[in-house]
Amino acid sequence: MSWLPPDDDDDEPWGEFDESAVRSRPNPKANRPRSKQRPAHDDAVVGRVITVDRGRYSCLVDEGEPGERDVLCTRARELRSTAIVTGDRVDLVGDASGDDGTLARIVRIHDRRTLLRRSADDTDAVERIIVANADQLLIVVATVDPEPRARLIDRYLVAAFDAGVEPLLVMTKTDLADPGPFLEQFRGLDLRVVESSAEHPPVNDLLDQLRDRTTVAVGHSGVGKSTLVNALVPGAARATGHVNAVTGRGRHTSSSTVSLRLPGGGWIIDTPGVRSFGLGHVNPDNIVRAFGDLALIAEQCPRGCTHLPDAPDCELVERAARGELGEFGAERLDSLQRLLTTLVARVGGDNLGS
Repeated sequence: MSWLPPDDDDDEPWGEFDESAVRSRPNPKANRPRSKQRPAHDDAVVGRVITVDRGRYSCLVDEGEPGERDVLCTRARELRSTAIVTGDRVDLVGDASGDDGTLARIVRIHDRRTLLRRSADDTDAVERIIVANADQLLIVVATVDPEPRARLIDRYLVAAFDAGVEPLLVMTKTDLADPGPFLEQFRGLDLRVVESSAEHPPVNDLLDQLRDRTTVAVGHSGVGKSTLVNALVPGAARATGHVNAVTGRGRHTSSSTVSLRLPGGGWIIDTPGVRSFGLGHVNPDNIVRAFGDLALIAEQCPRGCTHLPDAPDCELVERAARGELGEFGAERLDSLQRLLTTLVARVGGDNLGS
């Protein structure tokens, strides 16, 4: 705004203040209505997120083409509250040349086919997204050192079913112990199993099952997951560790989630080792479906049946009481009931079972 000088014939030097003596300058930015429209980004290129590290994303652009390249990216402001994870297909704008010192922006996330999640523990309903768009969950378990835990595998299976991915179990260190007795607990499930030893890792067999698919590798620390990944992907150089002789626990060696291209096609995503796998985000109604051998029997239960020990007219409970679930059926039902009890009550518990 500016002052208009008074007329020369005014008695006072500046006269009395009058609104008409003020002239306003228009501010086009201040008067412009706000819009929710965002740029269309029609020039965006598509990339696959292969690593995530402290707010920076490495994306593969023009995958499979002669111009394939890694592009370092940051997220656009409009995605600041949206999780971007390994395996996401995203749209990039900016400098997507992949040259040193360049940085593109992720402006869109494509629809996800699958989403593998876990929570910190069963009392935490906040989900932690592990990877997106995976086809398989590679569950790595050692026969000994550390001892296998059936209930941790149960949790992996529940997470796989919840995500819509197929599970594949790999038993490592089979040269140290026979995995047969442990695997008997899962004979009622439609679960593919591959056995592996330090001297004879089943590289060719696994590559056949992983070819042209995106597979997520998970496992308790110290089971040999990173060793297996290094055998599948020459040059991966994933760090390996050992198991503490006193605690029986492995040391965390993989600290990040990384996508690695498999020879012959496909991807394997190596994740950090975990000692717990919370399912606080999972709907308890869906858990029984992960226990395929019990799910068929549960179809005969009354509507709304909880399948817990005190559930009236529960077909699973009644068959267990009559000893009709088989040698390991009672243990499978106990595992199912422990998960259901934990999630329904939303109370703490040992994520690994006993």
